[in-house]
Amino acid sequence: MKEAYIQKQAVIDEIKDKFERAQSAVVIDYIGITVAEADAMRKKLREADVDYTVYKNTLVKRAIAGTEYEALSEVLEGPSGFAFSYDDATAPARLLNESIKAYKKMEMKGGFVEGEYCDKEQIVQIASIPSRDALISKFMGSIQSPIANFARVVGQIAEQKEA
Repeated sequence: MKEAYIQKQAVIDEIKDKFERAQSAVVIDYIGITVAEADAMRKKLREADVDYTVYKNTLVKRAIAGTEYEALSEVLEGPSGFAFSYDDATAPARLLNESIKAYKKMEMKGGFVEGEYCDKEQIVQIASIPSRDALISKFMGSIQSPIANFARVVGQIAEQKEA
């Protein structure tokens, strides 16, 4: 009996730690997904450094009781998968949303992004935000374009003066 309590407490502590370290945490209803689909989804999440785990709702409710994440308790019904990201706040929502669209199964339940509770509609909106790397690439491209144009104009002026 005491050993079971110690094991449950270890899982609760693990859940607390993940929530405290995460930039975002997304909860999905993973019902209907096959083992092969789940493996493919987990692989994509792992490649993006997203930690995906299935926990018992009762243990998660205990872990988040009295914390800023307690609002998540209202969506913890039925099967729940948890995706945590410690680097990219949009990654879990974006990658899970891709899997939901690809498999036509599962459903977002809700989550937390940078300390703010988000319902499933907000999580789907967050899923549409490009990754940090994609945003940086777009920004760098927008900066590079005017500079490249300026360099071409200066080069053309120099060529005209030489002729």
